[in-house]
Amino acid sequence: MAKQTALVTGASAGLGREYARLFAHDGHDLVLVARRRERLDELSRELAAAHGTTCLVIAVDLAAPSAGQQIADQVQAAGRSIDFLVNNAAFGGRGAFARSDRRRQLEMIDVNVRALVELTHRFLPAMLERKQGRILNIASIAGFVPGPFMATYYASKAFVVSFTEALASELHGTGVTATASCPGPTATEFGDVAGSSGSNLFRRHLSDAVSVARHGYRAMLAGTVVAIPGLQNKLSAQSIRIAPRAVVRAIAAGLNSDRRK
Repeated sequence: MAKQTALVTGASAGLGREYARLFAHDGHDLVLVARRRERLDELSRELAAAHGTTCLVIAVDLAAPSAGQQIADQVQAAGRSIDFLVNNAAFGGRGAFARSDRRRQLEMIDVNVRALVELTHRFLPAMLERKQGRILNIASIAGFVPGPFMATYYASKAFVVSFTEALASELHGTGVTATASCPGPTATEFGDVAGSSGSNLFRRHLSDAVSVARHGYRAMLAGTVVAIPGLQNKLSAQSIRIAPRAVVRAIAAGLNSDRRK
């Protein structure tokens, strides 16, 4: 592929960092977006040294209402066009919804849903004009089930799956594609931030971020609409479709509870 530019949100750690490395390995330049500038600067230096990658670092909190405009303005000022958009930034929180912090729940929606929709809407029109582009939205296997004790997070990922599937249908034949990557539990900082590292869900086998990112990256390049890495996750997604909803809710509630001794 000719050198192009990929914008990756949540690029300071975990899957976002691995996606950035994959794009750099394939010779593309990057726009790295996250809150932690020092980590973005470190990654920028790494990619420049290893691949000669030019990186535009944008340190911004995607929960802020002005974040999308800041990103678009800086991309335009740098004279960049975005050929790949990876909406990876997201976070979760575990606990009963009624006792959760309201502000934190709304910030979760801002990052996981609003920012994803806004950035897609800002950069998609130019992709359509060029008749080429790839959008990769990081969803989750959680997007296929209701999630007691992580209700807002699971619902946000259900939105990402549905939104991406609908968008992919609209984009058919345009040269632009939309992909939803739906991994299961993955060894990143997510579990610690969400308070889920002690849950039954994270007692299960954790996928490694490198393999999950590689799967999503290949699916994006192929234009796959919904991509689920790992046989166990694929089987889980299929079984959810035929299982009674009450059973699905009960299983999810058990997985999001604390470890049993």
